[in-house]
Amino acid sequence: MKYHPIDSDLFVRNRAKFTAKMKSGSIAVFNSNDIYPIGADSTMPFEQARDLFYLSGADQEETILLLFPDAIDPKHREILFVRETNEHIAIWEGAKLTKEKAYEVSGIKTVYWLTDFEKVFFNLMTEADTVYFNTNEHYRQSVETQTREDRFIKWCKEKFPAHKWEKSNPILQSIRGTKEPQEIELISQACKITEKGFRRVLEFVKPGVWEYEIEAEYMHEFLRNRSKGFAYTPIIGSGFSACVLHYIENNQQCKDGDMLLMDVGAEYANYASDMTRTIPVNGRFTARQKEVYNAVLRVKKEATKMLVPGTLWAEYHQEVGKIMTSELLGLGLLDKADVQNENPDWPAYKKYFMHGTSHHMGLDTHDYGPLKTPMQANMVFTVEPGIYLPEENMGIRLEDDVVIQEQGEPINLMKDIPLEIEEIEECMNK
Repeated sequence: MKYHPIDSDLFVRNRAKFTAKMKSGSIAVFNSNDIYPIGADSTMPFEQARDLFYLSGADQEETILLLFPDAIDPKHREILFVRETNEHIAIWEGAKLTKEKAYEVSGIKTVYWLTDFEKVFFNLMTEADTVYFNTNEHYRQSVETQTREDRFIKWCKEKFPAHKWEKSNPILQSIRGTKEPQEIELISQACKITEKGFRRVLEFVKPGVWEYEIEAEYMHEFLRNRSKGFAYTPIIGSGFSACVLHYIENNQQCKDGDMLLMDVGAEYANYASDMTRTIPVNGRFTARQKEVYNAVLRVKKEATKMLVPGTLWAEYHQEVGKIMTSELLGLGLLDKADVQNENPDWPAYKKYFMHGTSHHMGLDTHDYGPLKTPMQANMVFTVEPGIYLPEENMGIRLEDDVVIQEQGEPINLMKDIPLEIEEIEECMNK
């Protein structure tokens, strides 16, 4: 791994939070992700299942975590199963987790080879009544591929039909949303790497460069700072492309007079950052670009103030919509009749700002976390309003990552990344 070692105390605390919410006499099982094939002998880069990483720190394929707080034998209350390694594997694939290293990473004392899983699992199931399955129930999920977790669930139900089943997801939704201080520090590190990439790009962008060249500049800076790269597929859209919300081709030339929208973020230790900045390709905002940019910036600042304990996510978005409506009226993009006659299910402002303002962020860019209960301190949210004007060949979105505090406004983890017009112009015209 490129990142510095993480103290296993983080994963010990995360497991304690999870097991505290388990029913008595129950086992929870978490599987690693598969390595997915491309063709021939090629595969996609491995990405660990975030829930398994959250609870163990094990960042390796063919890994299983088993939690059984009521196991008769204390050594079986936490078990990590890892792929058996040897000198041959070390030469061909690189070093894998030994039992000793697995303990060091996770804080789990009982480590078995993966080949022992079925035997150990059968023995423990004779003591258990219930099994927690880890299904993906994220509100944005659209998975079509059968995962290692899916195969385990199918196998387990066939092998142990008399047991009861529970879902791990509600527990994970409740505990992953509120971050430990160590997690916030890891997210902050990802944000700092993103800042380095953005400052590099501010000096690089000029009329005539290509969007993919800008993507390459970010990747260069991310990799040289211990990141695997982008936390999500980067959006680097100039001119009209900035109005396409999930534009990822990044294959157009940046032209003089265009605005350039960049929705990018580095990962660090599997934790994400999520930044959006919109800059003038030629280094100078026009009067109109300033007008729209500052409208978005005002919405962002007002929205950020509302991210405090007790805020309800749905009501928050309604209030942000009202602020955006006021800005659009000021820009002359809406008039009073538009607002008076609007459809409550699709307010008038949605013509120019059609996506949400905030989402949880952490191990996943759109992280697990409760959305129907009041916000709490140490939740990490994005703030990302935008105005999109296809007829003007311009889309502007601004986004930072913030941590909700017990009192006062949230802490902006991206406060050092240039945002104000004057600072952006100064950096681009050194």
